[in-house]
Amino acid sequence: MKITSLSAWQVSMKLVSPYQIAYETIERAENVLLRIDTDRGPSGFGCSAPDLEITGETTESVLAALEGPIAELVRGSDPRRVTLLLERVRKALPDQPAALAGIDIALHDLLARIAGLPLWQLLGGFRSRIRTSVTIGILPRAETVEQARERVRQGFRALKLKGGLVVEDDIERVLAVREAVGDRIELRFDANQGYTAEQSLHFISEARKARLELVEQPTPRDALEQLGRVTRRAPLPIMADESLVSLRDAFRIARRGLADMVNVKLMKVGGIARAIEVDAVARAARFEVLVGCMDESALASAGGLHFALARPNVAYADLDGHLDLLDDPCAGAVVLKHGTLFPREGVGLGVTV
Repeated sequence: MKITSLSAWQVSMKLVSPYQIAYETIERAENVLLRIDTDRGPSGFGCSAPDLEITGETTESVLAALEGPIAELVRGSDPRRVTLLLERVRKALPDQPAALAGIDIALHDLLARIAGLPLWQLLGGFRSRIRTSVTIGILPRAETVEQARERVRQGFRALKLKGGLVVEDDIERVLAVREAVGDRIELRFDANQGYTAEQSLHFISEARKARLELVEQPTPRDALEQLGRVTRRAPLPIMADESLVSLRDAFRIARRGLADMVNVKLMKVGGIARAIEVDAVARAARFEVLVGCMDESALASAGGLHFALARPNVAYADLDGHLDLLDDPCAGAVVLKHGTLFPREGVGLGVTV
């Protein structure tokens, strides 16, 4: 069996409602979809969701890589030798994790189709479903509370609130949401690098009545000592997100005890194979893993979901980046029921683009 071609194309999807985080306002998602064809019929599908702030990539740079050197590199190769192919692609894409993630997802999808199995089963099949949180951007308190109530009415049992601009406002919002939704709803908070260590600890102390489940990336991504200081002094789990963009970052955070948990996003680390390696480092350090996402098509979220279902150390999911996208060509690639995600039936990712 040989790969005959790799094709890639850009998709632009508006959000139903733009949302704000600590360092930008998100209005649309720009993704690149790709397809790998073979000489014996099966095709594999992948998605890249570059983010200039996080991955250092654009859709233009991803397309240039996939349509040029990467297409030439994989053409004529045996798609069943995924590890060999990915090692070759990594050398050609040393600083393009989202582009690498797209081709990684497509190769894993193709391998599972060849094997005649759903991808999550091929990867290990630890669980068949996982609860996801849903994100609420930075809004005034009343609007935050209303969105929280609406998401609970929709069946979600885990909410993630964004913050990081004004500490006192964030404290008021998380306390108001806890009062509005009651004790049974899990609340998580993501400062998106917006605080200093002192601000982080002040927020955690003053918001203690909100009974937050965790606080995500409170300090700047490169300020690892600040992250470690918050982790050592906080009475609740601190999760690294933007500070972890590579396998080496995972080792550094684990070795120095700079966080309690890590957020593994396929687009940051370079796909499923690398996510499995990061998860192994986290497990060795007794860190739990949350599988997160970018603003990405449901196809990319499906890749994250199948990884999450396969690994016992993945305790949490935040795979909601596709929920509010308009005109997603891969809508339905994951199944959402009452705040819980299920894979599509069928082989591979269960989706044909």
